[in-house]
Amino acid sequence: MTYGISAVDYALGEPCDVAEQAPRYTRDLKRVEDWGYRRFHRAPDGVGLTDLAAQAGRRALDRAGIAADEVDLVVLAMADIPEYLYWDPAAATQAKLGTRRAEALLVNQACSSGVSGFDAAAGKFATHPGYRTALLITVNRVCEAYWNRMESSTAITSDGAVAAVLRRDEERCRWLATEIITDGTFADVAYLPGGGAARPVTAESPDPGAVGNPVTLMEEFLGHDLRAKIRFMRRTRTNGLAVLEAACRRVPVPVEEVRHVLHMNGTADGLAEAARDYGVPLENTNAAIALDHGHFGCADQLLALGKKLEAGELPRGGIVALTSTGNGMHWACTLLRV
Repeated sequence: MTYGISAVDYALGEPCDVAEQAPRYTRDLKRVEDWGYRRFHRAPDGVGLTDLAAQAGRRALDRAGIAADEVDLVVLAMADIPEYLYWDPAAATQAKLGTRRAEALLVNQACSSGVSGFDAAAGKFATHPGYRTALLITVNRVCEAYWNRMESSTAITSDGAVAAVLRRDEERCRWLATEIITDGTFADVAYLPGGGAARPVTAESPDPGAVGNPVTLMEEFLGHDLRAKIRFMRRTRTNGLAVLEAACRRVPVPVEEVRHVLHMNGTADGLAEAARDYGVPLENTNAAIALDHGHFGCADQLLALGKKLEAGELPRGGIVALTSTGNGMHWACTLLRV
């Protein structure tokens, strides 16, 4: 079973200047300046997660020349919360797209959702021989009541969706493998304090709180143990390489053949470190794209892939790795042959 990508398109929020907007979100302006971001994207009020997802999906289908009723599967990958609770955003996106024949599937495992969404599509193609066309939509829409764009992450968080049309037997950007490592011992590091079944929003407790700074939350989770923090940082880097190596073994291809790695849209220093870890030149990563657009949760890798394909920066026949780390914790890698 093989499938590839026949088109990629986007629906991004309005571009915002980081230096101009930073005082709205944080007092630590020096930290934000050091991150190196120039712009981020904010969707207008009233534009929800599924609105962005459907807009990107329609654009990708139009670019591929595929009608909505040809789609067999819609995979919605997200990292944030949708417009409502007790509600299926994947089904809502399917309805907004008009893909009435399509099965709708939700992947919601923080920033690793987009990379692992390729595996979800591969599984559906494998178990449903009649499926010919799938739409993978990766989306992020910050709810600013719960999430501070410059405090609740180690990156500046943006709003936007990126969609890819996946076609059975398509040779362009052919899916090769996806590997994921999960370590649930870190599941309780970060979460919204209220609003769930453990602490529902009630008249007596109306405030669900907000998601705190991840560095502070991790330090608290580890009991302010410096050695434990160092071990966690080492584990993160080790697992990031391990999923790449595992994916390469499954293809199989040598790790050295992977010369392009598209990671999360992290900071300038973070992406320089990732390039060194993966042994690729910085220009073969998403570093420049990241600093111009900010962090779209689980949509970073697909955004970078689309931009680099448009610019002709990925050699035909070469292998590109999409890599991610997500709260939970999850480390994921998808390999594509351009």
